[in-house]
Amino acid sequence: MESFSLILAIVVVTALAFDFTNGFHDTANAMATTISTGAMKPKLAVAMSATLNLVGAFLSVEVANTISKGLVDESGIRPEVIFAALVGAILWNLLTWLVGLPSSSSHALMGGLIGAAVASAGFGAVHGGVLVTKVLLPAVAAPVVAGVAALVATRFSYAAGGKSGGEATRKGFRAGQVASAALVSLAHGTNDAQKTMGVITLALIAGGAIAPGSNPPTWVILSAGLAIALGTYIGGWRIIRTMGTGLTDLEPRQGFAAQTSAATAILASSHLGFSLSTTHVVSGAVMGAGLGRKGGVVRWSTATRMTVAWVLTLPAAALVGAGAEAVTELGDGGTAAVAVFLVAASAWIYKLSRREVIDHTNVVAEPAAEPSGVVTTAIAAVTPPPTGAIADDLTATIPAPAPVPAVEQTASAVPPAATV
Repeated sequence: MESFSLILAIVVVTALAFDFTNGFHDTANAMATTISTGAMKPKLAVAMSATLNLVGAFLSVEVANTISKGLVDESGIRPEVIFAALVGAILWNLLTWLVGLPSSSSHALMGGLIGAAVASAGFGAVHGGVLVTKVLLPAVAAPVVAGVAALVATRFSYAAGGKSGGEATRKGFRAGQVASAALVSLAHGTNDAQKTMGVITLALIAGGAIAPGSNPPTWVILSAGLAIALGTYIGGWRIIRTMGTGLTDLEPRQGFAAQTSAATAILASSHLGFSLSTTHVVSGAVMGAGLGRKGGVVRWSTATRMTVAWVLTLPAAALVGAGAEAVTELGDGGTAAVAVFLVAASAWIYKLSRREVIDHTNVVAEPAAEPSGVVTTAIAAVTPPPTGAIADDLTATIPAPAPVPAVEQTASAVPPAATV
């Protein structure tokens, strides 16, 4: 049985807290298109996704091993470094959730870990080859591959189905969406839950609780699976709205094509041990499906905001992780200060989110209203008369016309002379 110190226990709890945020942050990856097309009710969708996330956590440990054995030098890492890395990842997840941006929880974790490791032991603590081949290159290639696959699959589905758009066709593709969403949820648990497993395993190695090179213990796999499943069930409704209706408008066959393409890419990457961003994959697939339908459009303003968030994720989380690590080096007081800051910042972000509550009742946004034209604006600018009850004794008096002088009356009675 592993021997635990206080700091190691804090790291494990914080890692599970990150796993929870990962769950509700990435619920949209599996269920946004299914909810937006009406294939499943919101609460039922997140319940199914949560269950399959838990199952997926037990299917593989390759990604966990990439993090615990490959990304950083485990021999020079202290538990406080892992804690600092998790602080950076959690805060980035919460900030992007607040504004409804589907950024990468995976890259937030990678960035926090890299920043904290560099602050603690220098750049030599990071294995650059693993970072490039298993993190950065998949980050660039995954959304492109998934997007192209979804575009081709969407066009094929429309070509094969012709112009059939009856209820039977829609029901068939909705059923396909449910199946493909289940596959994405399973893949998400297989890939993303392992990241927390890897972090906890790395912390256990750093704290001397288990031997270097060990695989994640069974209790780590179970607790990570439960944490991400619970977060998924809570539902990241803000990001579901962005992914489901803010990026493009999808029909059931497009949603089916997007989810099938994304699930294939995620499962393949999990088998190869790539620490892939499921957010990047699903976002690319949704955009590809949007472009695959004739007349389909992608809201590039939303896509641009997402891309900016993707680019900033690694460096932003790395900076927070490095700063947190610098404070933890002050001793137990520094670690306690970082913990208090994390709790206070999380509570502040949650309070801000209550200003506009988004949940399963309003997650599917209504179409944006068209801007008012010149006539509508002019009419709206006219102030209507005040309204109110009219008094019972209120009467109106119409003044009589002024009397006409007798001379004018006589003159007007004589017809004008005829002109010859």
